[in-house]
Amino acid sequence: MGFKCGILGLPNVGKSTLFNAITKSAIPAENFPFCTIEPNVGIVNVPDKRLLAINAITNSEKVIPTTMSFVDIAGLVKGASKGEGLGNAFLSNIREMNALLHVVRCFEDENVVHVDGKVNPLSDVETINLELIFADIEVLDKRLLKLEKLIRSGDAQAKLDQIIIQSLKEMMDHGVLPKLDTFSEEEVTFINSLNLLSTKPMLLIANISDDNSKNKLDDIKEYAVANSIDIIPAVVKIEHELANLDDDEQTEYLELLGMDEPVLNKIILAGYKLLNLETYFTSGPKESRAWTIHQHASAPQAAGVIHTDFERGFIKAEIISYLDFIACAGEAGAKKEGKLRLEGKDYIVQDGDVIHFKFNV
Repeated sequence: MGFKCGILGLPNVGKSTLFNAITKSAIPAENFPFCTIEPNVGIVNVPDKRLLAINAITNSEKVIPTTMSFVDIAGLVKGASKGEGLGNAFLSNIREMNALLHVVRCFEDENVVHVDGKVNPLSDVETINLELIFADIEVLDKRLLKLEKLIRSGDAQAKLDQIIIQSLKEMMDHGVLPKLDTFSEEEVTFINSLNLLSTKPMLLIANISDDNSKNKLDDIKEYAVANSIDIIPAVVKIEHELANLDDDEQTEYLELLGMDEPVLNKIILAGYKLLNLETYFTSGPKESRAWTIHQHASAPQAAGVIHTDFERGFIKAEIISYLDFIACAGEAGAKKEGKLRLEGKDYIVQDGDVIHFKFNV
């Protein structure tokens, strides 16, 4: 599906280290600003224990998780929208993303350089937000000029679009990321067509130290609550170490840390949900597989993810909920217990559904 989740933040806050951990790659992650110049892209398996549980019953030859793309974007600095640092080229990289993971340094360490010379997480968040906003205001001003010409010619829709843009600019003038919950569904569709930076779904990753005395989290936590943005604290350095261990070593290290799974798994899943994505499963002797769909996708649309011909030739779908599939020990048990349902074209697929499609091709 080509969904991209961009990792951004100020230079030298742990973006590349997080990217390396998530993708298990080895791009440079050095202690100096602008180490990342060209954006790096990694395809990541989305961890899902449900797929393993399904396969434990089906015992398929292959297990294929769903995936998403993470992109390590060069660090932004104050004035990036005016060409400072590495400038607008990297704002354009952000524009290509579907969602954003904003890494914020929240720990003191005199051995790790901060681009502003001091650690202030809230100030760092505001710096990035303002650069996104400044870049968007330029886009909106250009659109307003075009709309003014259409309005003079009597275009009623142009007038409505102008009102929406002016509302967005009013929010931005206060230095805050626009909230779209005050707009109608139709208005949000128009806003999304503008491909603004400041309206992209965002998750905050608080890069902390394993020494709590060095962490500065209170202000950024309050900011996240006030702005309805999720925040995940992570010791990115440890997550990177965990990612490079084999399974047995990782399990042992997690037990030592008192953790049941890496925080990375939570970050990947949070990025997945940030994109308003869900998963359904197919399972049989040859493979158990997870498939990505948009929330509220219909059964034919879900079939189309496998192959476009399946959507065109869709007849019906055999549906078993994940919980019923597990409780009934698979398809045969679900049929016996009356938990397998036949659904038509209007069925909205639910996260975790185990599906067998019927179609003509």
